[in-house]
Amino acid sequence: MPSGKKMYSTELKLEIVQKYLQGTVGVKKLAEEYHVHKGDIQKWRDAYLEHGVEGLHTRPRKYSGDFKISVVEYMHNTGSSLRKTAAHFNIPCRDLINRWEHIYYSEGKEALYEERRGRASKMGIKKPRKPKKNINENEDLLAEVQRLRMENEYLKKFKCLNSRAGKIRENDKVAVITELRQKYKLTALLSIAEMPRSTYYYYIKQMKRPDKYADIKNEIQVIYHENQGRYGYRRITMELRNRGYQINHKTVQRLMKILGLKCMVRMKKYRSYKGQVGKIAPNLLQRNFKAEKSNQKWTTDITEFSLFGTKLYLSPILDMYNGEIVSYSISNAPVLNQVMDMLDKAFAKIPDNTQLIFHSDQGWQYQHKAYQQRLKDKGIRQSMSRKGNCLDNAVMENFFGLLKSELLYLREFSSLEEFQIELEKYIDYYNNKRIKSKLKGLSPVQYRIQSSLVA
Repeated sequence: MPSGKKMYSTELKLEIVQKYLQGTVGVKKLAEEYHVHKGDIQKWRDAYLEHGVEGLHTRPRKYSGDFKISVVEYMHNTGSSLRKTAAHFNIPCRDLINRWEHIYYSEGKEALYEERRGRASKMGIKKPRKPKKNINENEDLLAEVQRLRMENEYLKKFKCLNSRAGKIRENDKVAVITELRQKYKLTALLSIAEMPRSTYYYYIKQMKRPDKYADIKNEIQVIYHENQGRYGYRRITMELRNRGYQINHKTVQRLMKILGLKCMVRMKKYRSYKGQVGKIAPNLLQRNFKAEKSNQKWTTDITEFSLFGTKLYLSPILDMYNGEIVSYSISNAPVLNQVMDMLDKAFAKIPDNTQLIFHSDQGWQYQHKAYQQRLKDKGIRQSMSRKGNCLDNAVMENFFGLLKSELLYLREFSSLEEFQIELEKYIDYYNNKRIKSKLKGLSPVQYRIQSSLVA
């Protein structure tokens, strides 16, 4: 490779740049083939991309003081490198910019207006210059400016990264250092990051390895979107295991963070006060919500949805054995017929005289004589919560909280009719697809079917 500075024709530069941009040959091979320096090829490429063929012309040019100042200030305001700045302003020699920068900070920007060729003026008298500062002070000042600029840019990069609160991870540091290596020396960047060189290259080597979690990441995204963002890392872990992936829940949590996925469901808290024991029916459950088999303990309640200036009421029956919705009825008003319709659908699924415990709060529908008689005729024992105590019916309250978090609060609806359609779809999804940890990663219907096969 030539040792001196050579002049190259515009045609040669264009030929080399076009070959480089085609991507078929690298800069190293091009430099060897044409006996040019790699840095020159990169410089010509940048100039061509900024200004076209015009950027490849070599013309002697005299730069004004205003131009020099604008170049230096542009570089420092944008954080652009010397090479990029030279390409932007179509300056063939980036050493010029380096010189202007040194003068700017060592003597002040007014010094850039002076002629620096060392020749006497036309009158034979040299133009007086401002006294220079101590050389060591100038170099220290320039080095400090460079260091501060590098440090400022390094810290800004972390705003674009999802590091844990109050803690910067090593791979975050490596990502920033790698990006800034194009502008600054690696040694200086490692010093700011307080990272040993060996650690940096260890992480670089790890990053180049194939992602062993690629398939699992894809499956996590599929599960997440299939369930419309309702699943957190625990439930996704269970579903992954159902699909044959053996993976730790902490790994799933970490991968979801990398993918930018998080459960969209809002948690709901329940508050109540302790009332008196109801007179219509005793509290047979006494908050013992565990059932040994299906159709042993049922619970019911009514919840209200207010949308588009009108209201919709849902009345479901939930089996405490597996959390399955046995039947439900939707109505525009909380009337007795709604509850009786719900009973008819549920009673068609079970025989008479099962002595099933059917629990509710002290709502007026459940105190109605027609309702009580209907339970008695079917051979069902009625149980009621204490007045004003929703914890006595926490199972149903939990279902309503889940329903509203995963459907009502999670998305917007264009009409009441659309909401009702989505409500019915959700109940079907809840029964048949939505897995639960306490059901060994199965949905309510899957758990009931599996239990019946084992029995």
